[in-house]
Amino acid sequence: MSWKEGNLSPDASPLWRQIADRLRRSIAMGEFRPGDVLPSETEINATFQVSRATARASLERLRQEGLIRRQSGRGSIVLAPKVEQPVNELASFSEDMHRRGLRPSYSTFSAESASARGEAAEALEVEDGALAFHIRRLLLADDEPIGMSESWLAPWIFAAGPQPTPEELDAGSLYEWLARVCGQKIFGARECIEAALADAAMARRLEVAPGSPLLVARRRSHAEDRRPIEYAIMHYRADRYRFIIELAGNRTPQRTQ
Repeated sequence: MSWKEGNLSPDASPLWRQIADRLRRSIAMGEFRPGDVLPSETEINATFQVSRATARASLERLRQEGLIRRQSGRGSIVLAPKVEQPVNELASFSEDMHRRGLRPSYSTFSAESASARGEAAEALEVEDGALAFHIRRLLLADDEPIGMSESWLAPWIFAAGPQPTPEELDAGSLYEWLARVCGQKIFGARECIEAALADAAMARRLEVAPGSPLLVARRRSHAEDRRPIEYAIMHYRADRYRFIIELAGNRTPQRTQ
């Protein structure tokens, strides 16, 4: 059913919420696709005979939910669905995208030995300035930039094997390459997530406006014997990516007095 079919019910939920529900359902059903422009406040007013404030409130709710962005001169633009990453589940970017029906791909900017300093050296448990393998690459989902990854790999991993080439990194998951070529599997990690704003360089790579919100994840991954394997800093577009966590309730029976 189209968003405009049928009358609103004055005895049900608030009118702005009913309109928002209809538009949300139309987005979910594909009537409006990413990049499409939703009906304007004027069109909503004319369709349902509601006030401009009611129409504006319905669109504002969808904006708050991350379904649309409101752009001056264009209107309310439907956004692509956000990718959800459980924070309590360790997975490579490739695995994460495949699981959500998206096609992952990579564009490697650099892959070379470099001096690890500061937090990278500390995470890898090497001396400040020691050589480690440094990778910078763009993460894409269905050919759209979704994140930028900077990885530092511990030098001990390559003691008896080759280092990955940009072509190999473009071809697939770094974690799969480490397991297949180096025999090293990621057994666990500690990750810190925070917010940031895109500077000019990051905005250009992620195709967002400078100052756009980003999610930054810093991850220290380790082998089965707890030796550090990777220290990674990932910048994700906040309009395309979000982290979720499931919390279990207290299952211990509680006594009542």
